[in-house]
Amino acid sequence: MITRFLKILIVAIVACVIILLIVKTYAPNKAETSSSKTAPVTTNSKEKILDPPFQISDTMHENLIAADLKFTYELPACPASVLTKHEGYTLQYDEQNEQARWVAYQLTAAETIKQFERTNKFIPDPTISSGSASDKDYRNSGYDRGHLAPASDMGWSAKTMAESFYYSNMSPQVPAFNRGIWKRLEEQVRRWAMELDTVYVVTGPILSGNLQFIGPDQLAVPNYYFKAVLYFHGKDSKAIGFVMENRKLQGSLSDFTFTIDSLEKLTGLNLFASVDDQLETKIERTICTSCWDWNVQKQTTLVHKDSALSNSMQCSGITRSNNRCKRRTKNQNGRCYQHQ
Repeated sequence: MITRFLKILIVAIVACVIILLIVKTYAPNKAETSSSKTAPVTTNSKEKILDPPFQISDTMHENLIAADLKFTYELPACPASVLTKHEGYTLQYDEQNEQARWVAYQLTAAETIKQFERTNKFIPDPTISSGSASDKDYRNSGYDRGHLAPASDMGWSAKTMAESFYYSNMSPQVPAFNRGIWKRLEEQVRRWAMELDTVYVVTGPILSGNLQFIGPDQLAVPNYYFKAVLYFHGKDSKAIGFVMENRKLQGSLSDFTFTIDSLEKLTGLNLFASVDDQLETKIERTICTSCWDWNVQKQTTLVHKDSALSNSMQCSGITRSNNRCKRRTKNQNGRCYQHQ
């Protein structure tokens, strides 16, 4: 009887021990739970913590895209998915009007020295998936195939010169406008690039109002064109805009100046979106025509053939914008005349 009792007692004790072990293993530790709620979170001082409710706005998203693709100051705010990038310029194509909504590029002093002559080979842009305008749209229309990014700004390489003749970079312009005041404005921008070392340019048609359409692809004929120029150099930064009617115009270029804010209202674009907001506000709300030199002398261009460049090298000097100089030189020290 006693032996049987002892067996039952031993089994009961073992069962209790097992139950206690199970409880100890799986039950939450009160002290640990309490400390986990109150213990401060320590992080590296360089880390940034974003709470889950944080939302990225459309503007921030566009800026993040621009930063990721290393875009520069010339680009308007625009999702990267709608951009067409060429060697010398970037554009947003407007399929409805069969031309670029805008074309943007950086122009340096070195790039104003023409290395290659015009090709005059106008061709459809092979990178526009829906197809760009073509020669048949301009044929017998009476309009010039007006460059948005000028060929004279793209003469620094064979590729950039060839791509400047894509039809995506063309817009129908009245001949007297294209060969007159518009050409004068293009030359003025080049002179500013020579003087200031680097400028950022956005140009395009204003595709609003009652538009005429030409050609089998129904190419829109803009009534007005705009151009915006930015010089970005800290507190000395400045910007200027132009709006010109697509017809023969007389007068000084300064007669057609606009603030960047005014251009944005006319075009619906957010120009120079990568510039710091505080600086952007300062340079876009006002216009200072006297801040720009309108008397910069035209620089003689140096046209080289491929054979003439074979014995030259790219200058090793660094520009004020911290980029390598794009001039070619035959000097043994590897530096152009400006960087001696």
